Amino acid sequence: PKAQLLCYFEWFYHAHGTDADFDPNEPLNADDEARIRLKNAPILMDLYSCDRGLSPTNWQKQQFPKEYHSKVTVCHDGIDTNFFCPKPGAKLVLPRINLDLSHAEELVTYVARGMEPYRGFPQFMEAVALLQERRPQCHVVIVGENRVAYGKSLPEGKTYKQAMLEKYDLDLNRVHFTGWLPYSEYLQVLQASSVHVYLTRPFVLSWSMLEVLSAGCLLVASNTAPVTEVIRDGVNGLLVDFFSAREICARIEEALQHPEKMAAIRERARQTILEHYDLSQLLPQHLQWIQQQEESNKVLTWADKAKTTSLISRDRVS
Repeated sequence: PKAQLLCYFEWFYHAHGTDADFDPNEPLNADDEARIRLKNAPILMDLYSCDRGLSPTNWQKQQFPKEYHSKVTVCHDGIDTNFFCPKPGAKLVLPRINLDLSHAEELVTYVARGMEPYRGFPQFMEAVALLQERRPQCHVVIVGENRVAYGKSLPEGKTYKQAMLEKYDLDLNRVHFTGWLPYSEYLQVLQASSVHVYLTRPFVLSWSMLEVLSAGCLLVASNTAPVTEVIRDGVNGLLVDFFSAREICARIEEALQHPEKMAAIRERARQTILEHYDLSQLLPQHLQWIQQQEESNKVLTWADKAKTTSLISRDRVS
């Protein structure tokens, strides 16, 4: 009866200003606004009832009502940096799905749960069409299921993959859809990647983007709020306009043409994860947060990491 209620707060829905109305070609009607508002009812119950809450990024925390911010601590789940690590010179060979790209000198990768507008799949496929015209030796690997994980599906049962393949005349000998992959094969894709593309509406940040950085990939990512909490253009990744396939293609080309210049960006990408998102450092913070007393509701931020680690060490000694 005296147990505390601790909640994980991933997202609070808004009809305007974040994901729902991000695409000007998809205007909302009154029913949409009401539906989105109602999604928050159980979340508000949890915010009111919980003793404390956890949110993985500052961007995601900021979506929740300010009245409850004092209850919510920001601490990411963490990335296993020992598993997601670079492997210089890696080539992609996946015998299970009969995929051998050991000959590919240029490999562009894209990963998402589904193939949908929320994660920029249509814009990416348009960029691939442009890229194929300019880079005849470039191969593209797309990891994910042929479904919609977030947002609306197309009418009449058509998938976005079908729609894009009908819209663009692609050389399918150089575009490889792997479907869902086990983690070991997914890691091989990242380690062999020349350039990885991640696009997202202002929505929940995909864990895959951080795994990509940990693997030392050269990331081309959308200049949207969840991404820019982590990525600085030209420092640990390259940013692009979410809606501009031409800009996406141009930045992919920039990365492919200057691998030596991009080496430092790859190194800083991994360093970003080691310094701020490493599971081995964040897990102790999670445990401390769970064990702390109700009156000690200190918000842990990544800037507090060194101080927190010191406190945990003293607790263990005592």
